[in-house]
Amino acid sequence: MTESMTRARHRSARRPATPLTDFASAASDSMGAVGRGAAIVAASGGLVATMISPAGAAPGAGSAGALPAVDTSALTASARAVLQTSPVVSSPVDAAWSFEAPAVTVAPKPVAQTRVARTAASRSAERTAAATVNNPIPQSVSGNAVLEIAARYVGTPYLAGGTTPGGFDCSGFVGYVYAQLGISLPRTSSAMKGAGTVVSRADALPGDLIWSPGHISIYAGGNDQIDSPSPGKTVQFRTIYQSSPVFIRIG
Repeated sequence: MTESMTRARHRSARRPATPLTDFASAASDSMGAVGRGAAIVAASGGLVATMISPAGAAPGAGSAGALPAVDTSALTASARAVLQTSPVVSSPVDAAWSFEAPAVTVAPKPVAQTRVARTAASRSAERTAAATVNNPIPQSVSGNAVLEIAARYVGTPYLAGGTTPGGFDCSGFVGYVYAQLGISLPRTSSAMKGAGTVVSRADALPGDLIWSPGHISIYAGGNDQIDSPSPGKTVQFRTIYQSSPVFIRIG
């Protein structure tokens, strides 16, 4: 018995056929003479055919170097339809590109913030001005030698231990005013109390002294006095604020 040595043959795998298969086949047959100088590129939405002259072929060298024309009549209907409907895009060789840089602008400071800053500065200036405004000078000053001299130093700042117009403490101010009249008083407020005569408030006259524990001032008539009260304040005419003032007459 003879054993058959013939083996089954399998069909080789092939690429699936598309509407462009016939077109590519016809183009390949027509351009076989071009060789490596021709290429067919199929792209989605269109077909682009590029033909390149073989290397070394000079333009106009004759029919031997010319590329053969593609016979589109041999194409299938579907391929011709693709060529007719595909858009053609072209761009000049000397096309120039330009870019516009965005403009940069600087916005001014918001008006609202500016107004707030000005308002704050204005209020600060008003507070400063109010702190330096002198209280009204009582009518009792006119014709009273002690008060007329004392009024010259309104606005002088308080200075602990001060005895000159550069700065006064309470007793330093009283002693300096009386010294302008040729009257010498002790340095401390408690010693000044003992240097004069105690009088009632009803009998007190403008120019007398007002004593309270740790403080002394000059009586300005009515319910007013002038003194250098405490750190951060200045010599001013002000209301008598002591709870139990003692009135002292000098001389």
